[in-house]
This record gives sequence, structure tokens and C-alpha cells, in this order.
Amino acid sequence: MSRSYCINCQYPQSACICHAVKPITTATDIIIMQHPSEVGHAKNTVRLLKLALPQTQIYVGETAADFAELQGYLAAQTRPVLIVYPNEHSKAASEVEADNKAIIVLIDGTWRKAYRMLQLNPWLLNYPSLHLECEDESQYVIRKAKRSDSLSTLEAAVYTLENLEPDADVAPIFAVFHAMVHHKLSAMPTAVRQRYNSDKFTW
Repeated sequence: MSRSYCINCQYPQSACICHAVKPITTATDIIIMQHPSEVGHAKNTVRLLKLALPQTQIYVGETAADFAELQGYLAAQTRPVLIVYPNEHSKAASEVEADNKAIIVLIDGTWRKAYRMLQLNPWLLNYPSLHLECEDESQYVIRKAKRSDSLSTLEAAVYTLENLEPDADVAPIFAVFHAMVHHKLSAMPTAVRQRYNSDKFTW
């Protein structure tokens, strides 16, 4: 028997999060380079980001050929373009002068897949890169990560946005994120939920 999905948020009707969606706009533009394996993932936070911030642009692919359109788009921009990815040359987002005219680009995938995408897209090195220094742990407790400093793509986007556009109200983005995480945790048996460190999540 097929599941019924909400036509707005695209989640199953039983997991609909439309009640938490209050779309916002920002001066900063966010672009997501999404690995194909993430598109249909049930815990994909890029879908949530798009719901809360409809101007978010999503490009799906892995190789430079897949992102030819994006390359052309960014090359034609006069606005600053910043890649959110930690490396030996990246600057902390908190140390960058606030600039709400910027375009930030994030890679959506596991660490291994994101690194491979970076290697397959050397043109990204033409742009300055940023990294985040977050003291708090990720609230993305429903998806396991091998690295303690891992953030969901939504969290990375919002924390970068907070640095570049301090006056932006990002609460509606987190509201959608928390609604999805809360539902996923609530649907788990207690014993299973405890394995996901749900005590770290703000209920």
C-alpha cells in the first residue's frame, strides 16, 4: 500500500511539517551542490532548508560536467562567492567581515563524498573558502556522523549566514529542522531513541 505524501513539504502525511514552515528571505544567497545519493534521503536537510528559505538554489551532481551550469552562473557574478568547506587555506566564518551581498556555496554529502566532489571540481579552488568554529554539538542527532565536528548542511548554512548577515532572523529555518528531528525521534521506540543521544536535542 503506497504512502500518502504532503504536496507542500513532500513528507509522508504522518510526518508533515507544514505547521512549522514560515518561509523567509535573506540578502545572502545560498547554493547547494548536492551529491545524487542525498536527493532521496529521508533525513536530507537540504529539503528543509529549501522549505524555509525558498531562494536556496540546489544543483545535483558530482563531476565538473554536472556543475557546468553552476560554474557559468558563478563566473558571471560580481558578488563575493564563498565556499563553505574546511581546508588549510580556509578562514573562520567568524573572522570574515559581514557581507550580506555574498553567495555561499555548500557541498551536501558525507565527508567522503564531499571530499571527492571537491577533488572532481577543482574550479571551486578559485574562490575563498570558509570553515565554521562551533562550540555546540550538532542538533542533527538522528543521523550518525563519524566526526565530532560534523554539522548537517542546513546547520552549516545557517551558521555561516549568521556570520555574514547578523541581522537575519534564522529562527524559522531552525524551527523546520527541529520539527523534522522531533518527529523522527518521537516515532522511534524508546530504546532506539536513546542510542541517538536524544537527550542532546532541545525538546
